[in-house]
Amino acid sequence: MIFLKTDEEIELMRESNKLLGMAYGEVAKAIAPGVSTAQLDRIAEEFIRDHGGIPSCKGYYGYPATLCTSVNEVVVHGIPSEKVILKDGDIISIDGCVLLNGFQADSAYTFPVGDVNAETMRLLRTTKECLALGVEQAIAGKRLGDIGFAVQHHAESAGFSVVREFVGHGIGREMHEDPEVPNYGRRGNGIVLKDGMCICIEPMICQGRRNLIFEADEWTTRTADRKPAAHYEYSIAVRNGKADILSTFDYIKEVLGDRFI
Repeated sequence: MIFLKTDEEIELMRESNKLLGMAYGEVAKAIAPGVSTAQLDRIAEEFIRDHGGIPSCKGYYGYPATLCTSVNEVVVHGIPSEKVILKDGDIISIDGCVLLNGFQADSAYTFPVGDVNAETMRLLRTTKECLALGVEQAIAGKRLGDIGFAVQHHAESAGFSVVREFVGHGIGREMHEDPEVPNYGRRGNGIVLKDGMCICIEPMICQGRRNLIFEADEWTTRTADRKPAAHYEYSIAVRNGKADILSTFDYIKEVLGDRFI
């Protein structure tokens, strides 16, 4: 069932997303060669809890951490570890959720670590462009397929591939609500978008083929060809005329400056 949100509920969701964005800004300060993904996770959890939020990924179906930290060929759900140390030239996708005032926030950002090669940087920029193009379609009267088509067309036109096994989703009081929001599709297909729908749009784009391998920990998901993948995500509210982006990357931008994608 799809739950439409009131203006008041959407503002509460904006506050939870602001807290998550602020936490990402703190994480951004620490991303550098030699840092473990477990260190990044501790920074995020401490900041979120200190500001009254709950890191809602932790314990979700047994997930052991606050963040998903997915390095290079890991598409999603990389588990933070003291053994995973960032190196110059890596990329790392940070994905997490916050519960604040009864409403969830969810967003993701892929960071370059040090000096990243040009083709991988093109993957990051293209994936972020896919997100922006998907958001442009998230307006009342459009259909879910319009979002998926926009993402897929842009990614594939750039020579990249789109993950099919994981999709965006509704969000509100629960982390994952209806509807599912694929990153592929046909224009004019799918349910009609309505004012007050709150969804997460999250392109997961692969430099090589879209085939995936699911690791034995039952969370970590890698590209089968070991080529890198990128992931960006916003929580948004569907509105008439223009989507309302509830997530913020502003705090990341403050830290990265000219290196912000």
